[in-house]
Amino acid sequence: MPPVTKVEIKPAPETLPPVEPCTLVIFGGSGDLARRRLIPALYNLLLDGLLPPAYAVLGLGRKTMTDEEYRATLREGVQKFSRQALDESKWAAFAEHIFYLSGENEAIGTYTALKGRAEDIERKFGLPGNRIFYLSIPPSSFASVCEGLAQSGLATQPSATAPYSRIIVEKPVGRDLTSAKEINAVTGRVFDESQIFRIDHYLGKETVQNLMVVRFANSIFEPIWNHKYIDHVQITVSEAEGVGTRATYYEEAGALRDMVQNHILQLLCLVAMEPPYSLDPDVVRNAKMEVLRCLRPIVGKDLERYTVRAQYAAGTIHGSAVPGYRRENGVDPNSTTETYVAVKCFVENWRWSGVPFYLRTGKALPLRASEVAVQFKEIPQILFNANAQHPQPPNVLALRVQPEEGLSLRIVSRVPGTRAQTLPVEMDFRYGEAFGQPSPEAYERLLLDVMTGDASRFMRRDAVEASWAWITTILEGWQQQGSRWLPEYSAGTWGPVEADRLIQEDGRIWRTL
Repeated sequence: MPPVTKVEIKPAPETLPPVEPCTLVIFGGSGDLARRRLIPALYNLLLDGLLPPAYAVLGLGRKTMTDEEYRATLREGVQKFSRQALDESKWAAFAEHIFYLSGENEAIGTYTALKGRAEDIERKFGLPGNRIFYLSIPPSSFASVCEGLAQSGLATQPSATAPYSRIIVEKPVGRDLTSAKEINAVTGRVFDESQIFRIDHYLGKETVQNLMVVRFANSIFEPIWNHKYIDHVQITVSEAEGVGTRATYYEEAGALRDMVQNHILQLLCLVAMEPPYSLDPDVVRNAKMEVLRCLRPIVGKDLERYTVRAQYAAGTIHGSAVPGYRRENGVDPNSTTETYVAVKCFVENWRWSGVPFYLRTGKALPLRASEVAVQFKEIPQILFNANAQHPQPPNVLALRVQPEEGLSLRIVSRVPGTRAQTLPVEMDFRYGEAFGQPSPEAYERLLLDVMTGDASRFMRRDAVEASWAWITTILEGWQQQGSRWLPEYSAGTWGPVEADRLIQEDGRIWRTL
């Protein structure tokens, strides 16, 4: 018999669409997001050879700074937050493409100055006039910015021959259905829907992107990805920190708005969507939209049965004392803003009929972690599951979004030996170990998508409004309840007992992360 030859399997080369030369204008360019996320993301794209040969970055902010002062501030951000180490020669070349302009978003003179500065920079680098506008600013300034861009001629309509204009809107897109519609109307008056990129950094994470691959590139999963074989789905986004310095924002938001409306519902869409017939952005987004249309509204008595909200009380996280939420600086002592929420919901279509989706998120929990867990139905109580006192644990496919991206599959295996014993084991896959390099940060992938015009990882207007419509129904129901206090859970624990009851009443339990 000839020797067995080991075949090395190489990944298929990824074909990236061309990245045209462009100018990125960052409104709020002197803020934290630019320093911690955006500029480090662009720097890593440069190191990976993914930036176009000609490009420019122009930050706009209220602070008065020279180009050199701005570059020095951003250099510190890259040194501290970049995925890849700072290379002085590469940074020096990169910094030559970064500029700064001070101005007020509400002043029309700002846009005259911005246009002149952008055109000067584009002439210097031979850029064609393609522009991306990143709104890293409060939604209250969106109208002023969009009107200023339109009146100054910086924003242009889509054209097959003229340079493009694209706008990136940071979440949250509103705080309820009405405000979301207002923001969409403001941006829609100036920009076509094809030009608007509503960014949610969760959709740029490796495991989130891998959800579609796991489902639609592996023949073992899709035939059993339905109510006949899946018992339930759990989606958890856990945060170890309290509200900290974000108390003012959080008092207006709460866990349902801050996490469920965007991050968690988008994860749910990827789990529950029907197979798209192509990876065209609108085909993928149409499939997600169908999931949102099928979400059963939570109204009436279902509000108490299917939702739990709570606040963290004083406790300890990793050895550090944490005050209760209502004792945090900037929080109303009588606040009823939820720092934890658990929801049981249903996708009412043929595939998911009767399958509950359990969603939970919270502040001041034991650790920072995000996971999508698909639990399959139990096997019949015969053969290796005949002992009703010690049933076999069901199979679970868990996709870890953070902190360590990867996935695991729990199966039952025989224990070596003479006795017929079984034991659940985990088949574990970790991106860092498998590929020997850290995954690109979410903003790297998303900024590159905007440059190439790929909108598949961004929320479309109808999806934003559909998700807010579902969330607003819950918010209005809570408001009608008029609760003067919320259940509490100690900081550093996994939430209130009410959340445990929510899932235990169905004979299930929350997974331990």
